[in-house]
Amino acid sequence: MKNHLRTLRAERGWSQAELAEHLEVSRQAVNAIETEKHDPSLPLAFRIARLFGKSIEDIFDPEAR
Repeated sequence: MKNHLRTLRAERGWSQAELAEHLEVSRQAVNAIETEKHDPSLPLAFRIARLFGKSIEDIFDPEAR
């Protein structure tokens, strides 16, 4: 699923590893989501949205592939 996670992470100056720490997932999981190889679970999508203060729809676009 198309997403803006890489841009949001870069705006904070975080590495993938730092974002992974905040989300309590592996760096590989962050990379897979950013490169659109893996869609996050719904609970993880909510954690991502809360962390960046945005709605899930602002971060993830299920219509775009």
